[in-house]
Amino acid sequence: MKFENVRGSIVAMITPFHEDGSVNFEALTHLIERQIAGGTSAILTLGTTGEYSTMTHEEDAAVVRHTIDTVAGRVPVIVGSGSNCTATQIEMSRRYEAMGADALLIIAPYYNKANAEGMYRHFADTADAVSVPCILYNVPGRTGCSIPVSVVERLAKHPNICGIKEASGNMSYAMEVARFLGPDFQMWSGNDDITVPIMSVGGSGVISVYANIDPASCAKMCTDWFAGRTAEAATEQVRRLDLMNALFYEVNPIPAKTALNMMGLNAGPMRLPLCDMSPANAARLRAELVKAGLINE
Repeated sequence: MKFENVRGSIVAMITPFHEDGSVNFEALTHLIERQIAGGTSAILTLGTTGEYSTMTHEEDAAVVRHTIDTVAGRVPVIVGSGSNCTATQIEMSRRYEAMGADALLIIAPYYNKANAEGMYRHFADTADAVSVPCILYNVPGRTGCSIPVSVVERLAKHPNICGIKEASGNMSYAMEVARFLGPDFQMWSGNDDITVPIMSVGGSGVISVYANIDPASCAKMCTDWFAGRTAEAATEQVRRLDLMNALFYEVNPIPAKTALNMMGLNAGPMRLPLCDMSPANAARLRAELVKAGLINE
């Protein structure tokens, strides 16, 4: 499926595991079908929420293949191919393109970081190496570095870079990036709690953790906004704000997988170094799910 001007709720999928730590493909199928039924506009696999950093390359490829086969062209599939090694990012990007990815999510170089020119080349060289559209991923809380606005401006002109997942949580940064938006360069919020504010400055929706929990709510918020029902979208943003924030009581995706398990959706455990949510935070999360009407008290 062609990835072009995708707007709305894009779910950053969790990867469900069995108790022995292996990938639970049956549960993954169910979760994908639930997303499509809920109105999700596209599916991102192997993002931060998908715990790709603790999976083997073989597991990554198996999850990508299963996701693409299950989705079967009904919505676009985005694959996280990012690495702090540009050569590895290019290798993974080419692999997932060959497997049928509709777009790729490529990340700022974490740990080693980079100066502005190195940052530009990291993204531009990857985009040059593939034919499917590439989405920049700005998440300084994870990478320890932000993509400079001047670098985003240069990359926005690249014919194979279609947008940015903006997950700094900094609306001033997002407003600077909004200057570069147009038919060939989009911005999606990477933070559920500011989806509507990002859309208000020209954003195309959200790449969402919250959508794992309530895909229909997240999709409706975006659909309402783009249909001109801005008050309804803002109301939904505020109504679900506490639950969105609860999904970050501990590092993502610990609360998201815990919530899905509480809802009976069989997300399974995390992989170390991620582990079970603390009992106190789990109780607070459960209270938010009850308040949202997603589980019974």
